[in-house]
Amino acid sequence: MIQVQGLTFNPFYENTYVLFDETKECVIIDPGCYQPEEEKFLLKYIEDNGLKPVRLLNTHCHIDHILGNYFVATKFNLKLEINKLELPILEGSPKWGKQYGINGKLSPEPEVFLEEGDVITFGNSKLDILFVPGHAPGHLAFVSHQDQFVIGGDVLFQMGVGRTDLPFGDTNTLIKSIKEKLFTLPDSYEVYPGHGDSTTIGFEKKNNPYVRS
Repeated sequence: MIQVQGLTFNPFYENTYVLFDETKECVIIDPGCYQPEEEKFLLKYIEDNGLKPVRLLNTHCHIDHILGNYFVATKFNLKLEINKLELPILEGSPKWGKQYGINGKLSPEPEVFLEEGDVITFGNSKLDILFVPGHAPGHLAFVSHQDQFVIGGDVLFQMGVGRTDLPFGDTNTLIKSIKEKLFTLPDSYEVYPGHGDSTTIGFEKKNNPYVRS
């Protein structure tokens, strides 16, 4: 069974996720740790739980979701894994960081490119990948059908959706991704978003004012 631990970091209150199972192998998704104390907090959580990080994944590459990429990649000798359409976002992150007064270490270049249909494996567990663009051009979501959850990044929030006024954003594409990809999952699936509290597919289908049928 996969355990999901969310850790909220940086001035954007971004949710970083550490996923692990009984083997203690773990994947780190969207590390947003920015300040040294945030890096120490993430490291302490990993050490206190005896975890072994084996993969570094980004749902997308907006600045708030990649601030800890350098720390995680170098600390645990991991390769960054993203969708190739996120390369322009990743390469533009230093400029965006400066606009927000953030001057973190540059993210490493990706070494693995992920596509819908790929499967992320770690320990005894697996995550299926969905391609859900709109908020970002190469946005991915990671789904556990066994444990009924999705790490959704900034696509679907509790009573909200990801913003589309950033470069490469598109509202129609985002809504299509939600309705044709995320909303095809069972209602019981829990959604762990990039910001804020978790929700469920069923609740958002019924109540989300942006995508309610």
